[in-house]
Amino acid sequence: MEEVRIDKYLWAVRIFKTRSDAAEAVRNNRVLVNDRPCKPSREVRIGDEISVKRMPAVYRYRVLEYVSSRQPAKNVAQYCLNITPQEELDKLSAPRETIFVFRERGTGRPTKKERRDIDSLMSGFYDGDDDFDLE
Repeated sequence: MEEVRIDKYLWAVRIFKTRSDAAEAVRNNRVLVNDRPCKPSREVRIGDEISVKRMPAVYRYRVLEYVSSRQPAKNVAQYCLNITPQEELDKLSAPRETIFVFRERGTGRPTKKERRDIDSLMSGFYDGDDDFDLE
């Protein structure tokens, strides 16, 4: 076996639960190979570095061996090396900040100005963009 498709590889080493989940993540630029976006049909090679963005952290893996069938969890270390930096792993244990905006009971829906104030307050804490910056 010489090369394996990226979506099949990600599924085989248990990074994604299904192959279609892996293919969708690749199409949505949540997976980079050697810091470049790719298509689900791209073939991985030994030594390639794969970055997978799963909120809130970006995981990094190095391809050690080719594999096309799903592996038991204990065998994954033979095919894939987790090289995720510690600062990314620290993001997993960081406390989540929540914002509660108090409104008097019975005041109805927020006005347009109040809604803008709420949105500007929330924009500093939440970024809904799940894709990598491709700059």
